[in-house]
Amino acid sequence: MPNLFWGLLLLLSSFVSFSQTDKSFSVKLISESVQLDGALDEPFWENADGPHDFQQYFPSDSILAENQTDIKMVYDNTTLYIGIRVESVGDDWVIPSLRRDFRASGNDNVNLVFDTFNDGTNAFMFGINPYGVQREVLISGGGLDLRGFNTAWDVKWKGESKRYSGYYTAELAIPLTSFKFKEGETKWRFQCYRFDMQSNERSVWYNVPQNQLVISLAFMGDMFFEQPLGKSRTPVALIPYINTISEKDFEGDLSDTRLKVGGDAKVSIGNGMNLDITLNPDFSNVEVDDIITNLTRFEIGLPERRQFFVDNSDLFGSFGGSRDANPFFSRRIGIARDTADNSIENRIIGGVRLSGKLNEDWRLGFLNIQTDEDIANEIASNNNMMFALQKKVFSRSNIGMFLINKQSFKDYDFIARDEEYNRVVGMDYNLASKDNSWFGKFYLHKSFQPDDNTGNFSSGAFIGRNSRRFNFFHDMAYIGEDFQSDLGFVPRKDIFKTATSAEVVFWPKSDVINSHGFEVFPIITWRPGLDFKQTDHVYNLNWNVNFQNQSMGGIGFSNSFIFLTEPFDPTNTDGAVELPGNQGYYFNSITAAYESNRANVFAIEAETSVGRFFNGNRFSFMGQFNLRLQPKALISLALNYDKLSLPAPYSSADLWLISPRFEFTFNKSLFWTTILQYSNQRDNLGINSRLQWRFAPLSDLFIVYNDNYFVNTFAPRYRSINLKFTYWLNI
Repeated sequence: MPNLFWGLLLLLSSFVSFSQTDKSFSVKLISESVQLDGALDEPFWENADGPHDFQQYFPSDSILAENQTDIKMVYDNTTLYIGIRVESVGDDWVIPSLRRDFRASGNDNVNLVFDTFNDGTNAFMFGINPYGVQREVLISGGGLDLRGFNTAWDVKWKGESKRYSGYYTAELAIPLTSFKFKEGETKWRFQCYRFDMQSNERSVWYNVPQNQLVISLAFMGDMFFEQPLGKSRTPVALIPYINTISEKDFEGDLSDTRLKVGGDAKVSIGNGMNLDITLNPDFSNVEVDDIITNLTRFEIGLPERRQFFVDNSDLFGSFGGSRDANPFFSRRIGIARDTADNSIENRIIGGVRLSGKLNEDWRLGFLNIQTDEDIANEIASNNNMMFALQKKVFSRSNIGMFLINKQSFKDYDFIARDEEYNRVVGMDYNLASKDNSWFGKFYLHKSFQPDDNTGNFSSGAFIGRNSRRFNFFHDMAYIGEDFQSDLGFVPRKDIFKTATSAEVVFWPKSDVINSHGFEVFPIITWRPGLDFKQTDHVYNLNWNVNFQNQSMGGIGFSNSFIFLTEPFDPTNTDGAVELPGNQGYYFNSITAAYESNRANVFAIEAETSVGRFFNGNRFSFMGQFNLRLQPKALISLALNYDKLSLPAPYSSADLWLISPRFEFTFNKSLFWTTILQYSNQRDNLGINSRLQWRFAPLSDLFIVYNDNYFVNTFAPRYRSINLKFTYWLNI
């Protein structure tokens, strides 16, 4: 395996291609003051340089944009100032919400991307819409896919917009301390993309082919500063909080009211590193997770939303295979299993997190977090540590190494010797060619536990090719039966899995269809521990279509095989009769999906499938319905229905997951969101209502109400109300 690993690495490195950067502009140094009101009436804007001549990205990628965007930039010793003029065919702007960190697709906005270390791997993004609503994003992994698009990041900056007839203007003031960059730098890479809903057009400054994501960092021009940038003067940020919570557990007939105090600190180390410190953190204000109907035998991973884990999260969480063998999954920290094997909160005492750029080629990540003991639930106090080091190679590729250690803080009677610690070490190579046509990953990881130092490997290889007409990838993963990562996401062990996708895409000259393509996508799994017996396969044949009105759809056929080594109940309901193990099941299904243009006042997403399921039948429907009452309200309904019909004596079920969501933005500082989630599979009706007042930059007052009921008896289960105050203080 190691020889094959390095041989493939060297072979694929020879495929790295190069493209020429041919767009650039200069950023002038100014001494004048700027009145940030959205109007570009200061004299220096007339002579400032910046990006112009935007290219169309959709519906075509070969012509200039019909409605142009003109950007100008200047800077002083502390701040980068950006002036934007956005032209359109009218004044009917699509603005679903006034809430910060809006979703870009389906509304009018412009987004600016800065690659400050010129590495084509990581970038900062800032966006604004015609109403002056702001968003900021961290982009990692070269913008290869949306897993590297992190909207949970927050940083201080200002922006205002003004609307006129047929266009709007915006002024942005972004402190240089909001970026990370090398001292003395004179050049950053830059890209800008824009969504124009009135003209059904998406445009970019630096041309991006439609077969690539618009956030790809492979396609960027250059911005040159008139004088070298100085040393970072980022202040220390203290973010204390006070939280009062009152809660009642109706199952255990327990009530509690308490006051929590804690906070975070952010310290800049040089121009490229961040030190984050947390003490007794509280995440009660974090938006509630979406419930998912799970018909599989395996755990489902949910995204990290806690702010402490966000900065440079790719340094820690991008190792291995995200679907099969991710050795570090930050959501594991702060969660533990009680004596009844239920997941419960495990209090975090405190921790530190050092991450960022050492220089142009090296990145460093170090995390150390201590969790509290819970003797009643037999949960140990654990130290959770990860060290990661990443080296850039070639144009946009990198090699990463890591060490993970989870260890009990002291001896406990209820902790077996083989559970005292868990360690994982590994190395990854991430391939990304300069034009993003080739991409891939190769990794080899090993875990260690007491008295268990042999075997325990996880490895994988992934290679893909993205072109306008033909797309291809092949993924292989091996996870040993004894591989263990307590801080990771590893749904299955003892598998050797391959997944291959081959797609051909057509670009017809049509007023209706923008592109469509056919894909063959087989996934096959073997069990090495069962003499490499094939235990799973899914053969998929798909046709997908993108329409000129920005809607999309598709149909697919799948042939599945599952060999159950253990009895299994796919309904996951109480009292169900399990399907017998040591038996194989073949079944087919057909799926159809459609998504309308998100800019519609009433937008829908729908997917339905019908076919066999194990030894019975299954009908499924998933729908998302959105009603926009702009710019104050967005009302949505998510609906999942699964009808499982299995022959007697096995259990059939009608599984419902209904989730209405009401989001009201009274202004750019006051937001109210209420989410209801009904799941009869989980026997739970949950209500989460959150009122947020952003009274100062990144400083908030939250009122969060949670209520949970049993579905069958409609009896109360758990109820809480939180009042949380957090303030961002620079010193």
